Amino acid sequence: MPHNTHNLLTELLSDLEQTRMLWQLAVLGFSLALAWGLGRLLRGRLPKSQGALKVGLGGVSRVAFPLIALLLVVIGKTVLKNWHSVNLLNIATSLLLALALVRLIVYALRRIFAPSGWLHGSERFIATAIWIGLALHLTGFLPEILDALDDLSFNVGKQKISLLTILSGILSVLVTLLAAMWLGRTLENRLMTAEKLDPKLRVVLSKLLRALLVVLGILVALPLAGIDITVLSVFGGALGIGIGFGLQKIAGNYVSGFIILLDHSIHPGDILTVEGRFGTVSLLTARYLVLHSNDGTEAIIPNETLISSTIINHSYTNRQIRIGLPVQIGYQSDLERAMEIMKEAAAKQPRALANPEPKVFLKSFGDNGIDLELDIWINDPEEGQLNLRSDINLEIWRQFQAAGIEIPYPQRDVRIIGGLPG
Repeated sequence: MPHNTHNLLTELLSDLEQTRMLWQLAVLGFSLALAWGLGRLLRGRLPKSQGALKVGLGGVSRVAFPLIALLLVVIGKTVLKNWHSVNLLNIATSLLLALALVRLIVYALRRIFAPSGWLHGSERFIATAIWIGLALHLTGFLPEILDALDDLSFNVGKQKISLLTILSGILSVLVTLLAAMWLGRTLENRLMTAEKLDPKLRVVLSKLLRALLVVLGILVALPLAGIDITVLSVFGGALGIGIGFGLQKIAGNYVSGFIILLDHSIHPGDILTVEGRFGTVSLLTARYLVLHSNDGTEAIIPNETLISSTIINHSYTNRQIRIGLPVQIGYQSDLERAMEIMKEAAAKQPRALANPEPKVFLKSFGDNGIDLELDIWINDPEEGQLNLRSDINLEIWRQFQAAGIEIPYPQRDVRIIGGLPG
């Protein structure tokens, strides 16, 4: 192994059989015990909060123990090194710093992503990776490994690319993106609690903010990885062509979605008729709308369709809609009594509004009978119309039967002129 002035493990082995190790163990034990007590006391006194302050206090709670222990060990090491060697305490400071780093990274991942199985498994991987790197550093093997990775290289034009450069670039991109997503999540939580902003505007601003932070994170990470940022101009041109030919529908749906969210023309809960489909808006996203029909089916409609087509919004300014029920009676029937029966049948339905009240109109005199129409108003279009029409028509039929009012059907009389041939 080459000479290494920072080989803490070798120096520690030389102290194992000496009494000065007891002093270092005493300082380390006292620091850990006091840090555990102070950390527990600090967590109990942290105020309960929401938003960005909650995220910050949660991070403090996670790293309180290792940071307090690190501070106490550093103080003890500073005092003890005047009389004894402090090789054990040097290793302890590195280990405590690594512990704080592991806890902070895992907490950041928990805040960025929802709890899931892959995150639970990645916690152990992250902790293992950091501790392996620290062990390699303490034993003096890390510089040799880094040199070996740097020797595995190839040239792309005038630029030398090594395995170490690729791994460093991947690490820098991941760290930068995680930081950007963490900041975006914090700002998004802050925006969603801003009561003065419209809920739709909060959603739009949060999505735009997170996308902008991710783009900025990539722009910052690329130079750190040694990639010339001017190459993005070529990539941007290719991406523009791809969007123009292959992704224009997707891009159009997202642009239409932001327009709908900003102009407040459609909201969740609205009653719509879209290209013959009637239902309630159950979900509105940046790319599509979900229309829940009365038969239980759900239609996923792209936002571009909502912008380019005529949409009937039954609840845009007023949820009241008119329903017309045509009825035909015979010419020999009592017209005024039939109109009263139709109006009474509508008044018996709880869904029919009293204001405006149901009305019956004489539309025309048809070939087979008198054409009437019953007009009623309802304010719950999401409940559908077929059930209401059926109940009213059934009541009208019963009352017509009792009153002797005829509902005619087409009749044709055939007359033979001149008699039958002999």
